[in-house]
Amino acid sequence: MCGIFGYLGEQDAVSLVLEGLKKLEYRGYDSAGVALIQNGELLSHKEVGKVSVLDAKIAEKGWKSGLAIAHTRWATHGKPTQINAHPQFDTASRCAVVHNGIIENHEAVRRLLQKRGVSFQSDTDTEVISQLIGFLNKGNFLRAVQRALPLLQGAFAIAVIHQDAPEEIICAAKESPLAIGVGEGEMFVASDAQAFLKYTRQAIYLHSSELALITKKGVQAFNARLAPIEKESENLDHDAEEVTKGAYQHYMLKEIYEQPQTLQNALLSRFSEEYGSAILDGLKLSEEELFKIKRIVILACGTSLHAGLTATYLFEEKARIPVEVEISSEFRYKNPIVQENTLAIAISQSGETADTLAAMRELKEKGAKIVGICNVQGSTLAREVDSCLFLRAGPEICVAATKTYTSQLIVLTLLSLRFARMHTMSQQEGKHLIKALQALPSQVKSILSQADKIERIAKKYAHYDNFFFLGRRYMYPTALEGALKLKEIAYINANGYPAGEMKHGPIALIHENCPTVAYCGDSVTYPKILSNLMEIKARSGKVLAIAPEGSKEIQGIADDVIYVPKTLDELSPIPATIVSQLLAYYIAKERGTEIDQPRNLAKSVTVE
Repeated sequence: MCGIFGYLGEQDAVSLVLEGLKKLEYRGYDSAGVALIQNGELLSHKEVGKVSVLDAKIAEKGWKSGLAIAHTRWATHGKPTQINAHPQFDTASRCAVVHNGIIENHEAVRRLLQKRGVSFQSDTDTEVISQLIGFLNKGNFLRAVQRALPLLQGAFAIAVIHQDAPEEIICAAKESPLAIGVGEGEMFVASDAQAFLKYTRQAIYLHSSELALITKKGVQAFNARLAPIEKESENLDHDAEEVTKGAYQHYMLKEIYEQPQTLQNALLSRFSEEYGSAILDGLKLSEEELFKIKRIVILACGTSLHAGLTATYLFEEKARIPVEVEISSEFRYKNPIVQENTLAIAISQSGETADTLAAMRELKEKGAKIVGICNVQGSTLAREVDSCLFLRAGPEICVAATKTYTSQLIVLTLLSLRFARMHTMSQQEGKHLIKALQALPSQVKSILSQADKIERIAKKYAHYDNFFFLGRRYMYPTALEGALKLKEIAYINANGYPAGEMKHGPIALIHENCPTVAYCGDSVTYPKILSNLMEIKARSGKVLAIAPEGSKEIQGIADDVIYVPKTLDELSPIPATIVSQLLAYYIAKERGTEIDQPRNLAKSVTVE
């Protein structure tokens, strides 16, 4: 949550940090602000709303500076108001702080400072940081920041400037992401390195409890005791052009249409047709270590959790390895029992999901091997796991996940194939699965060619305020994900449910104004879900079915049917999900909701 961007150099810092904020707006967009030093004076402006509102106001001021920090906010403490927006300041308004994360002991620190005469202006936990630095500053700006950090509990990243140090930015990170971009005579700071890709491909990442003093000449990094440490820069891979919408109206639609390519990317060089097995170069466990795995624990939140739930069927059915899927935010408080030869799979699109990182660390401390599945190189997850399998999906800007979800399913399928071939799956079965995987990109293209039909059906259903999404076996997590998409971007009360459980209570909610989206792509449970749908029809419920081509029986039950190419049961979530994404997109568009930046949401969930 929240986006930080800072610049120090010879260019116009104000316009540059505003441009950077726009690339970070997926992290939060309820308010925004900027602080700079001009002619020895600390200046700032903050606005409620999106960065465009701030940009328009700043343009009127004509500010010029070579140093600025800026922030786009997702509110945690205090409502989205101008005074609660970042930057936050000390009492003398000489120190400005932008902050991503949460200060858990902010109330205690606030009371301590108030007893010493410090007066607070906002309701935010961030003001505690700026006031504390201001209180501790006795003429040494860097030392004041270093002394403040041990007094702050929580996960956070900060960038700080001071009126008396007009050519310095001080940064610090504790269990929250922060990247420093190294240019020619100029430096950048951002919550996500993608934000400064246009200007430099060299990035330094701060690890937990590290500080950095940034000047035009470079970066000096320090540990928590202010002892100098060496930090090597990393080369960034993605092209800056990838993060534009191009000809598409929304990032979400663009990212849906990118999936034939992103699925191909996720598969590229990761299988052997000859041996019918997966080749995962990021998997740094030996054959012996892999063979000894007796239990798998999957950690994830949100959409990634649905990918993990799908993987339980894959690992247990194909590799015969017992799997537990855990909601990261709950798992970290369970005091889990970790048996010998347990493998943990931590799934996070951003690699910065706070709950998943905390749960992963808990398992690592208890001796489990950790495999990460992630889309962002240099992320905290990628750095801390034993092995990391990257999605290769490219930057995903829309808050609602689309291409990263289907890429997660591909990577998990390949990982399950690797285990299955070591245990129970024959070479011929492996070849059969790989052939089906290779067919997916063209199958997705054929679904995208039905977009006009899906849009017409979406308009038919867009006025309903309540939905059920039903599936069985591989289609059950798919139904959960379909319902989540409708919640996220159309603000519709959509409930994903295992179809067989409807008669145990939820069917009481079925009526003519509560349609059901039914996923019929699982061949094993296909006759069963037809029976479940007839129970819904008997209660005047409308049914929109997503079914494989050739499913004739569904025509006599469903009010509408969207057909998808037939594939193996274990791959059927991908075609069905593409339809779900298009359906949610066109319903949201018809209802006029904000699609790329839905209310109350942020892309990278870096707080608990």
